[in-house]
Amino acid sequence: MAPRDAVSETDVLIIGAGPVGLTLANLLGSYGVSVILAEARSDLIDYPRGVGLDDESYRTIQAMGLVDTVRPHTNPNHIVKIVNGKGRVLTVNNPTPEPFGFARKHGFIQPEVDRAFFDGLARYEHVEVAFEHMLIGLEQDDAGVTATLEVGPRDMDGTTGPLPDTTPTTRQVRASFVVGCEGGRSFTRKWLGANFVGESPSTRWLVVDVENDPVGTPGVYLGADPKRPYVSIGLPHAVRRWEFMLHDDEPSDACDDDAFVHGLLAPHVPDPTSLEGLRRRVFTHHGRVADTFRSGRVVIAGDAAHLMPVWMGQGFNSGLRDATNLAWKLATLVRGQADLDLLDTYDTERRDHAKAMVDLSITMGTFIKQQDPKVALLRDSVSTALGAVPQIKSYFSEMRFKPMPRYTRGVLVDPSTLTPGNAAAKITRDLIPVHTAENTDSPVGVQFIQPRVMTKASEQPALLDDAIGPWWALLGWGNDPRRHLDDELREIAAAMGMRFGCIVPETQRPWAEATYPASDDFVVIGDHTGELKRWYDDRPISFVFIRPDRFVAAAVLAQEADPAFRQLLIAMKSTL
Repeated sequence: MAPRDAVSETDVLIIGAGPVGLTLANLLGSYGVSVILAEARSDLIDYPRGVGLDDESYRTIQAMGLVDTVRPHTNPNHIVKIVNGKGRVLTVNNPTPEPFGFARKHGFIQPEVDRAFFDGLARYEHVEVAFEHMLIGLEQDDAGVTATLEVGPRDMDGTTGPLPDTTPTTRQVRASFVVGCEGGRSFTRKWLGANFVGESPSTRWLVVDVENDPVGTPGVYLGADPKRPYVSIGLPHAVRRWEFMLHDDEPSDACDDDAFVHGLLAPHVPDPTSLEGLRRRVFTHHGRVADTFRSGRVVIAGDAAHLMPVWMGQGFNSGLRDATNLAWKLATLVRGQADLDLLDTYDTERRDHAKAMVDLSITMGTFIKQQDPKVALLRDSVSTALGAVPQIKSYFSEMRFKPMPRYTRGVLVDPSTLTPGNAAAKITRDLIPVHTAENTDSPVGVQFIQPRVMTKASEQPALLDDAIGPWWALLGWGNDPRRHLDDELREIAAAMGMRFGCIVPETQRPWAEATYPASDDFVVIGDHTGELKRWYDDRPISFVFIRPDRFVAAAVLAQEADPAFRQLLIAMKSTL
């Protein structure tokens, strides 16, 4: 570590060693970007917080190279049942397809997963973690940002001044970019002057976590009981979580009253007095989104940018989406391969989806915490009736109501007009392949699927992302994509670190490997499950440009790969 009275230099300074800051540091570290990760506390938070991990986040963990260390702290296929006050199931949420290579929902123990993220940083000599460093000042100019950090021990909340009888020092860090990931009370967001728009309902919730799960059943129960809404969650490592809504006349310090807590737990377990407690906390749900995520070279992510009510379990996951979107763009800028305006696309792509998830979470909470008995009875009756309709039942059980990220503006190329920076939801070309396609929904702006595939380098089926590498990729069905780019674009692709993939049925892989010239930036992908063929069969698409965050940037017929690539370079503000 540099002397504390010296100016340290780094590519990216990240404020906050929560899951978002840790994820961003791991991704940037893997991209070769130097990072200082500053955390006000003296260690990671060690009490349980988030409990729901989705498949998009697991795919990010795969990109971080940490699946094997995270998996022991997760339970896959976490089924959610919403039950009424009598315990009758109103709806079940159990999505089973795995389009991104992992189960759709997992229970997890956040302190253990955060620790796995932290330990992963030891792989990178160019990443420094600086505990007891609290951001107190930022100065920005055209070339970078100078941050002033107060260094010294403070209480574990990490948001107040140094401990009594300590003499803090200051440290200055000069960074090309600063990312504030320091939570809802973010100094960075306040420095940006961003408005935190939304609502904080007055309802409070008491959280109780216990060891040696006294219930022992897996899954999640959301109790839509008008007398007292509750949540009961089975978690890894034999942990059980309950959440109980507090009434207005019940004080927040009721969590310290054993008799009160035991009374809440009495309907759930035979003997609440013998439970082995981990923690009790009272919290209020917040639903807020900053009206901007960026000013120049300073950006915010995670809870600093949006606070998510817990009902959809999307606080942790939305933060990881931010980090995944932002990491490759920062790496591109550090490499000097794009204009600073590329950061505009982070705000454009992430803010609308974050707001959509906040709105959905609030709606779900309103459904569950209804306390008017007559309204709750009507809700139960309607839910039961709708659940008898197979199409509606599957709509909820497969979680199709959850808005998947779909970017319509940003680092995208419209598949019909090849307009850079925008992508319509439909493909409207006047071509026979479009007219005959079963699916003309544009894949641009959504995540590409991740089945298991075969390659020459893998003796066993491997996930697609592992086969194509962590950066840009151009994948073509039954065709060598290199043959559809001119020499100039091939040189640009090489400078970008783009890989080319020729996808063929597994029966055709030996032929393709023998026919197409081998190179470090090229791989033949055997579609042994047929999932990729089904994807291409349904769409008037044969070539797909995949971003490092695994979103589709452009999707065209083979002959249009060259012009689509040129428009993509415009969309990403390329300087190459």
